[in-house]
Amino acid sequence: MELIDIGANLTHDSFDKDLDQVVEDAHAAGVAQFIVTGASVEGMRKAQQLACAHPGVMYATAGVHPHRADTWDDRVDALIRELVAHDEVVAVGETGLDYFRDFSPRDRQREAFHAHIEISAETGLPMFLHLRDAHEDFHAILKSERDRLSDVVVHCFTGRRDELKAYLDLDCHIGITGWICDERRGTHMKEYLSDIPADRLMIETDAPYLKPRNLRPLVKSNRNEPRWLPWILGTLAAARGDHPERLAEQTTANARRFFRIPEPGA
Repeated sequence: MELIDIGANLTHDSFDKDLDQVVEDAHAAGVAQFIVTGASVEGMRKAQQLACAHPGVMYATAGVHPHRADTWDDRVDALIRELVAHDEVVAVGETGLDYFRDFSPRDRQREAFHAHIEISAETGLPMFLHLRDAHEDFHAILKSERDRLSDVVVHCFTGRRDELKAYLDLDCHIGITGWICDERRGTHMKEYLSDIPADRLMIETDAPYLKPRNLRPLVKSNRNEPRWLPWILGTLAAARGDHPERLAEQTTANARRFFRIPEPGA
């Protein structure tokens, strides 16, 4: 079984001391490649550097998370444009809207989201999008700009069934995380996971966040790691009534097509 983690925050400081072991453990679990999320000025630079240090195994995104949208300025715009010119940077983002905590003012979030869309439209690179508690504004912006964009993934999707349909109608891909492994808040998703077309489905850990709560045996650490991606795959396969190996093959093929990356060593 070969998997791709399309959303791993490997630049997080919790991985500073043991990243090599984390990657080795993930490989042993079948995770062949990683898309390292760039979500801040420092984070996107580090993500690109990690991808350079692990050619063919790690790739990066470049963007500013909506939590940090108030940092957006011309210099940030220029940095993203500089980074996406590198072959190892394969998507614009993480960007989008997050009204759950409003760490950045909502008008600044919308402004930064539009600016990322401009970069994606001009470069033709796919978009790696974040959405939480902002469906109405997020969908309106994306719908108005969708024809200008290539591929789009709504990463770590956690919304309602009607929201899922709205993004599928916009020809978006959907990223599924360990949220579906959380009995406190992810159970509603199991009712509609089979609605996602197989060719638009991808999987991710969002490590170090969203550690699967149904891991067995229990693991003491609260840090999520890419090595647990197969657990998410298994939970997803069970909810969809799919065979795990067939689903692994499909989601891996989807990720390589979406991010336009070859197999390792190719």
